[in-house]
Amino acid sequence: MDTRGIDQMLTELRSVSQAAQNKPAQGKEAVAGEVSFADVLNNALKDVSAAQKEARAMAEDFSAGDPNVNLQDVMVNLQKASLSFQQMVQVRNRLTSAYQDIMNMSV
Repeated sequence: MDTRGIDQMLTELRSVSQAAQNKPAQGKEAVAGEVSFADVLNNALKDVSAAQKEARAMAEDFSAGDPNVNLQDVMVNLQKASLSFQQMVQVRNRLTSAYQDIMNMSV
């Protein structure tokens, strides 16, 4: 099972989390070598989209009768795509919740 995309996303999220905990907030200018949250989120969305496209293409190849594609690989890729999507939905839910908490804070 190939989990490089998920592992990469987790690594990027951990590095962003560590950077947020250990470093004071910088100005709008990005320091060379730092990863912005928007870039991490954008890359994660692209990875989820790519996983879904790959799974869909593999399923179509299997249903078309391609002898090089077996059912086990199709099912594993479909599950990986589903898990990736569910993970992104949870990230979205957490971001929305955090935004609402911040907006409800009294200044």
